[in-house]
Amino acid sequence: MRIYKEFGFEAAHHLPSAPEGHPNSRIHGHSFRAVVWLEGEPDPETGLIRHFGSLLDILNEVREELDHHYLNEVPGLEVPTLENICVWIWNRLSPKLKRLARVEVHRDSCREGCVYDGPK
Repeated sequence: MRIYKEFGFEAAHHLPSAPEGHPNSRIHGHSFRAVVWLEGEPDPETGLIRHFGSLLDILNEVREELDHHYLNEVPGLEVPTLENICVWIWNRLSPKLKRLARVEVHRDSCREGCVYDGPK
């Protein structure tokens, strides 16, 4: 069984690999939406995989590191692609969320996103 919780953040970035003159080579911003999935069997006493309130506390810690920041200056996100943002969020959450199963990052206005199911 899986549960998920979403959080949003606003951030600016540029893509260092974008060709000169391409819009992505310049600083620009997005509204990002992250979806964090946990997997496991519900606890027989509580009926929960995890209480959403405690999950939100952990997600807010990560959100604060990203929200209204220039992602290229966030340690570990010097190349802030959707793919790297997914891995970065995974690495921040996995020590605290043993049942972490998936991280998604979406840019809904662009109708694009990335899904990461953890290291293989």
